[in-house]
Amino acid sequence: QVQLAESGGGLVQAGGSLRLSCTASGRTFSGYTMGWFRQAPGKEREFVARISWSGGSTSYADSVKGRFTISRDYAKNTVYLQMNSLKPEDTAVYYCNAWPRDFGSWGQGTQVTVSS
Repeated sequence: QVQLAESGGGLVQAGGSLRLSCTASGRTFSGYTMGWFRQAPGKEREFVARISWSGGSTSYADSVKGRFTISRDYAKNTVYLQMNSLKPEDTAVYYCNAWPRDFGSWGQGTQVTVSS
């Protein structure tokens, strides 16, 4: 069973930046479109960004377009989310998983808190 591990979250002031990382044990990301998702307190989990298996195509939620960048490193079996110009509304727990069908389990996520 795949075990996803997200890291890189933290507390940052509005306008700041963070870089999230996602790795997996028991599964390679090769061949999968990978996505980042987030869940704010009291809200449903929502899509943030995805990157195709080849890395040649990316897509973003309107709320993060122009501020976030998703990338992947095949050699390290890692997916990244570079987050710039962070806003308080970006505060959430961030998760990664395959898209559109997830791996059947989710990691614990990484908390991102943006202070105003």
